[in-house]
Amino acid sequence: MRARRVLRGGARMRHSFAVVRGPRIAPPAGMPDDLRYVVLLFALFVVPRVLQRYRLPAAITAFLLGAAAAFSGRALIPEGPTLPLLATFGISAMFLVAGLEVNVAELRAGARVIGEHLAIRAVVLLVAGAVVSATLDVGARPAALVALALFTPSTGFILDSLPALGVGREEQFWIRAKAIATELVALAVLFVTLQSTSVARLTLATAALVAMVTVLPPLLRIFAARIAPLAPRSEFSFLLMLAVVAAYLTKQLGVYYLVGAFLVGASAQFLRERVPALSSERLVHAVEAFASVFAPFYFFNAGMHLRAADFSRTAVLAGLVLLVVCVPLRLALVLGHRALAFRQPWRTGLPVAVALTPTLVFTLVLAEILRDRFAAAPWLVGALIIYTVGNTLLPGFVLRGRAATEFDALTPADDGRGGHTRGRGAGDEGAGPPPDAGTVVPPAATGRDRRGARMVHD
Repeated sequence: MRARRVLRGGARMRHSFAVVRGPRIAPPAGMPDDLRYVVLLFALFVVPRVLQRYRLPAAITAFLLGAAAAFSGRALIPEGPTLPLLATFGISAMFLVAGLEVNVAELRAGARVIGEHLAIRAVVLLVAGAVVSATLDVGARPAALVALALFTPSTGFILDSLPALGVGREEQFWIRAKAIATELVALAVLFVTLQSTSVARLTLATAALVAMVTVLPPLLRIFAARIAPLAPRSEFSFLLMLAVVAAYLTKQLGVYYLVGAFLVGASAQFLRERVPALSSERLVHAVEAFASVFAPFYFFNAGMHLRAADFSRTAVLAGLVLLVVCVPLRLALVLGHRALAFRQPWRTGLPVAVALTPTLVFTLVLAEILRDRFAAAPWLVGALIIYTVGNTLLPGFVLRGRAATEFDALTPADDGRGGHTRGRGAGDEGAGPPPDAGTVVPPAATGRDRRGARMVHD
């Protein structure tokens, strides 16, 4: 009975995040749609920047603006499919960037420590899934999704926050490596969880995904060899459209947009030496700039799918309990592992642990899936939202910088050498290879470190 209350309390809303039924307040008389879009653009591109002075991430601001619009009857929101389409571009671009961040050399350099980190994460996911299943009396699949929502860091958000958090190069190396490796494993777990309704479905979906992974590299090579020479500067549009198509295909497979877009970015990065034009600094910066424009629409659209019923007293209490229990546990796991691996005091490892705390994008996606596919109760969705908003705010207040966001305007920050920094602070004290990491590719050799997310200054 309790399982029905948890998973069917959402009243069987299969497409509840795509179409929200609720009271609407009529827009001001005579206000055309184009004027409402102007108001929306002002709200998404100006208001979040103002509030960043108070260490409120712009992604959170856009999300809260969407929630406010939903609770107020969506009076000033333009009708039609435009906003969901822009949101799709936003989520696809964000995970395309995340895929382009995959650096095999870095992962190999810290293979031992990263392997230990992933083993700890796997145990935590198993234990958390078992606890969720027993506590809420739900099946293994929704329990696994809740566990992923609680313990999977939001890689794109974290990587774009690094230059503003005031951490050194060694710390940034481990933050990048652990976040990317964890996301790779989380995407695999997400795929298996959603497709494991039957052996036949899992087999067919796996075959389709393997086919996509197999086709993408040759397709990218053919484009670079046959089309790009005849169509200069077409790499950006090709990679972006390929990511959108792949995202749509994985959405049809039932694993949401993010998997396909991530695979396209990772494929382009793996081919960096053979096809450098598809993962060059200029192209990646262009993709990031594109994401900085469209990501606000994703967060705003996600906020619009919330309801007042999602934030009952039960939801608020559950969200606070998750923050009090899960956030310290996640910090303790990272700090304990670093203490054992590097013999570091906890204060030295604290920036890495805190920076890995935000779960914003992954939790929003999984909350949507739980509601759409499993008809999760409103209080559970609300608890996850409160949890992810709380942990996403943490780094900006605990660390000395102001957290950037996934869609900060990516104006490069000068590194003092005529280049730019992103993900590693060039010139940081104590820069150098991470301890016990083997041979780490130096920043100048990766081609990924001369770009920078803009610092958010006072």
